[in-house]
Amino acid sequence: MPSITQLMSRNPVSVEPDDSLLVVKEIFDQVKFHHILVVENNVLLGVISDRDLFKALSPNLGTAAETTKDLATLKKRVHQVMHRKPVTLPVTAEVMDAVRVFNQDNVSCIPVVDQQQRPLGIVSWRDIMRALGKKEAK
Repeated sequence: MPSITQLMSRNPVSVEPDDSLLVVKEIFDQVKFHHILVVENNVLLGVISDRDLFKALSPNLGTAAETTKDLATLKKRVHQVMHRKPVTLPVTAEVMDAVRVFNQDNVSCIPVVDQQQRPLGIVSWRDIMRALGKKEAK
């Protein structure tokens, strides 16, 4: 089984806690992943998912019913919506460590950090499933 560093996505996209949800929305509109790390001074503070974003935004955005109040939801700040103190794994973690975290903590991604809590990558349950599928195919 590969190590966590072999499965993780390197150089994860990040935002700062004071960035607006508009910035987060624009990122998610452009990419195919579901989590963005929240980083300040190179230290991981939290994670914001596409689901967190959808819950925070008005469902009327982009519709004929859109109002000024709906547009104001885009001005909320990341720190108002993010999951603080996310569960993380060290770079020395094994795949089974990630599996345990996914099963125990009900998360869908795990940031991989160094000893100073600087994010080095991110691993999702899909990454684990992909690796298991490749192992079975051999």
